[in-house]
Amino acid sequence: QVQLVESGGGLVQPGGSLRLSCAASGSIRGLSAMGWYRQTPGSQRELVAVISSDGTTTYADTVKGRFTISRDNAKNTVYLQMNSLKPEDTAVYHCNAEREVGVFGYTYWGQGTQVTVSS
Repeated sequence: QVQLVESGGGLVQPGGSLRLSCAASGSIRGLSAMGWYRQTPGSQRELVAVISSDGTTTYADTVKGRFTISRDNAKNTVYLQMNSLKPEDTAVYHCNAEREVGVFGYTYWGQGTQVTVSS
């Protein structure tokens, strides 16, 4: 099992910045992609950004140019730097990690951290 613990959410004014962190622990051998998803009430969870083990990144169109995902493999931690935040970025942000063990793949989720963008 892999445990994911997020931190860094909170309340910020429009135009402000926040940095989310997600630390993985447990059976971390074989960790591959890590990423962030977000969800609002009544909506499906959507991809925000993902980073592979070799550093390749993918972003949702809605956050390109404003958010930056990075990871520290030595610390098994993924970060999401969020700049120029908008009210529509308000959501619960969930950390995600993929793990490959032989031919098997596993997906893990954190409990989520609330990000609220409001004046």
